[in-house]
Amino acid sequence: MMRVASWNINSLRKRQDRLFAWLEATKPDIVCLQETKCPDEQFPVLALQAAGYHSVYHGEKSYNGVAILSKNESRDVRPSLCDEVVDPQARVIAATVSNIQVFSVYAPNGRAVGSPAYDYKINWYGRLRACLSKEESADLIVCGDFNVAPEDVDVHDPELWRGAIMCSNGERTAFRQLCEGSLKDTLRLHHKEGGLFSWWDYRMLSFPKNRGLRIDAILASKSLARRCTAAGIDREMRKGKEPSDHAPVWAEFDL
Repeated sequence: MMRVASWNINSLRKRQDRLFAWLEATKPDIVCLQETKCPDEQFPVLALQAAGYHSVYHGEKSYNGVAILSKNESRDVRPSLCDEVVDPQARVIAATVSNIQVFSVYAPNGRAVGSPAYDYKINWYGRLRACLSKEESADLIVCGDFNVAPEDVDVHDPELWRGAIMCSNGERTAFRQLCEGSLKDTLRLHHKEGGLFSWWDYRMLSFPKNRGLRIDAILASKSLARRCTAAGIDREMRKGKEPSDHAPVWAEFDL
């Protein structure tokens, strides 16, 4: 059995103790992190090694940042998309782990529908889709904070969020096109119900009231999706002192 997890940790340095306690408790085989907000020279490589994890990472100071942690050493590491576009934002890292191609992605937020940041987001999704279409590995996992709630069931109040950022038609179309034909949303293989969210605003008691969105996911190629035995959201990690505003999502595969 292989357990894969993905977590927008919202500052690795601020929540490093939380990360190590969670790794010890849940023992995932592969972890994709987003929004590490950690320059490469400050990434806790040695501490993670002591905890039993190899790490590859692509970061920048104060913003963005992605990483892949794994019990088995990774190879073929690429800290970018596969195109030739120069992008200073650290949003993607890919690597091969145990013969599985793994992507950790942190999609742009988009700020407001129709803004330049929104256009960048839609274009970025197109670049990611083009990159994934070139992957030759049958076993592919794309983990991350996609900054899109794919369906109304992924939103606590669909009418309130209708057309808003993370729920607009353009963003949902971009996410749907990313998945079409080759990738499966592992949570929805096992859970069709609503009320399952991975992000809650820090404000307005959003978490206690479960007023959230599901914007984090683990997508798996068909070959792996057939072997996905369970999936879920580790809601407990959103509790306690100074949590990330995201909870980890996870999936298990019979390998």
